[in-house]
Amino acid sequence: MEVKDAIENAKKNDQIAFNFLLDRFWNSVYGFQLKRTQNENDAEDITIQTFSKAFDKIHTYNEKYEFNTWLITISKNIHIDLIRKQKSTISNTSNGNEDDAYFAIIDESPSPEDKLITEQNLAKLLRDIKKLKPHYQEVINLRYFQELSYKEISQSLDEPINNVKVKLLRAKKLLAEIIEKQ
Repeated sequence: MEVKDAIENAKKNDQIAFNFLLDRFWNSVYGFQLKRTQNENDAEDITIQTFSKAFDKIHTYNEKYEFNTWLITISKNIHIDLIRKQKSTISNTSNGNEDDAYFAIIDESPSPEDKLITEQNLAKLLRDIKKLKPHYQEVINLRYFQELSYKEISQSLDEPINNVKVKLLRAKKLLAEIIEKQ
């Protein structure tokens, strides 16, 4: 499969095309973020968010540009947003004395999606989960009800761990949208 074909198929919600693009460009985006963040976990989280956002917005991709460049741009913007958010959650508290200065780190609140999901009662939540496509239902079930790790889910589904992470991120986003509509 060629990248151009994969992009066209991904625009039609073809999961195989998404997987092809993810496998093809994962190392490029991850490597870029690893250089920027100097932290494997942060690089991985940003890369997952990059692919999730790219797949949600794939219809806006302009073929005049390289697909990899488009992904790197999304990745860079996500990283910048995270840095801004981190700066706003750390406040410098001091009573004038340099030695007494310390940084108060404000608790990171759960994402809006996480908050919406946990606010729902279980029966309603299960009904809402049933509205998702089966592969999203399965990944939500394995992660939140069977409490499997990403690695265990990856082995259970026989899929690369990166696909599992992106699929879970998309499933949470879609589930939050279903809940918000009601």
